[in-house]
Amino acid sequence: MLGSRAARVPTTLATVSASRSSEQRRLHILLLAADTIAIGTGFAIAYLLRFETNFPFFYEPVNPTIDLYRTLVLVLIPAWLTIFAVFKLYDLNFIFGGTQEYAHLFNACTTGMMLVIVASFLYPELNIARGWLLLSWLSVTLMAGVGRFTVRRLVYRLRARGRCLTAMIIVGADEEGKAIAEQITSNLTAGVWVAGFIDDTLPKGTEIVPGLRVLGSTNAARALVHNLGVQELLVSSSALSREKLLELFRTFGNSDDVNLRLSSGLFEIMTTGLCVKKIGEVPLLSVDRVRLTGADVVLKRVLDYIGATLGLILLSPLFLLIAAAIKRGSPGPVLYRRRVVGVGGKEFDAFKFRTMVTDADKVLEQNPELKAEFERDFKLKNDPRVTSIGKLLRKASLDELPQLINVLRGEMSLVGPRMITSEEVAKYGKWRMNLLTVKPGITGLWQVSGRSNVSYTERVRFDMQYIRNYTVWLDLHVLFQTIPAVLRKEGAF
Repeated sequence: MLGSRAARVPTTLATVSASRSSEQRRLHILLLAADTIAIGTGFAIAYLLRFETNFPFFYEPVNPTIDLYRTLVLVLIPAWLTIFAVFKLYDLNFIFGGTQEYAHLFNACTTGMMLVIVASFLYPELNIARGWLLLSWLSVTLMAGVGRFTVRRLVYRLRARGRCLTAMIIVGADEEGKAIAEQITSNLTAGVWVAGFIDDTLPKGTEIVPGLRVLGSTNAARALVHNLGVQELLVSSSALSREKLLELFRTFGNSDDVNLRLSSGLFEIMTTGLCVKKIGEVPLLSVDRVRLTGADVVLKRVLDYIGATLGLILLSPLFLLIAAAIKRGSPGPVLYRRRVVGVGGKEFDAFKFRTMVTDADKVLEQNPELKAEFERDFKLKNDPRVTSIGKLLRKASLDELPQLINVLRGEMSLVGPRMITSEEVAKYGKWRMNLLTVKPGITGLWQVSGRSNVSYTERVRFDMQYIRNYTVWLDLHVLFQTIPAVLRKEGAF
């Protein structure tokens, strides 16, 4: 996990600073080129679908003038690029770091199309087919999304090779600073190279996490930032006195070259986001009770309900076949109820197809070595309790399909962190408060990242990564990756 950091470290300390400007220029050019091609292609596809096909849906009598649409597209492409810029889709501090980029892309395309519709009403001589407008909105959004996805994959590859990185120093080598460093360095696509720590309590050279050491004290901050070409200075607020914090802000707060970022001081619980409210003109921070609000909550719930309902209807014949196979294979019930922990620590029964013999606990008690392995990882690679049909169900991840019922009951989500028992909560240590803010999911980042092959520590990290970043767009991304992961059968046992 942290050992992979070495592959990302630039060959010299000056590499990050020296190449950053040219790389940023090339990225901007690449993004503009990709968006121009995607937008133009999207409008062209809309024209072909509207005027070169015979879909009965497009009944409006419009005489297509290709010169009109060609001129219109030549005007709309730069207009679309301008709208993208307004939505910060060329701000390298904003993109390539999460699924929110796609949400802003969708909003930008919708805004652009609304402006075209308004223009068509204001200028009736623009006889634009309504079908073309609808198709343009859909196809441009889709093509721009594909283009952004392709560029993002390229950027991620470059970052994994030590390119396109932003240099960062973490101020404060306390528990919070250490936790933040572990989180950032474990994410190979974050685009950040952590040079090390600044700390006033530990001697220079002290290793805080593998590969990251104390570079000096806060008195040397200005020199270190200059010498290493640092753009990001992340301050662990719990590690410094008020005077030291003020001193750092006086030094770097108004700098155009360095982004000074302040941690919350409670990194372990700040998963749902923060809001600022003024009371008596004093700005105060408060923790959001939930991460998703408004339309995002509705969209996630709609996605869960539609997905679970369709899944239960379409898979009902398979459910009957599996039930018959379980009954034929070993005596006992078809479904197994596993007591797990949900939002707020509330326990519920998660449904699964039974894959073990009915006296599974007794079998485990008779084998101390297997029991010890289970208590350590909550998984057994060679589990004698699993029936023959159970092995097939687990290999294909079919045993968890009845959890679609839990999704309809509002206890689970299609995508989320792993469901765990109350005994496992302690394994999450300081992260356990995070875990209880989100519904467990049938699938998740852990499912598409190696499944049971990853260590328990890595499973916790994947869960925390999801909880800190989850959106409806991330859910869709995980759902699309789940089917290939299941078909590969990697880490399934």
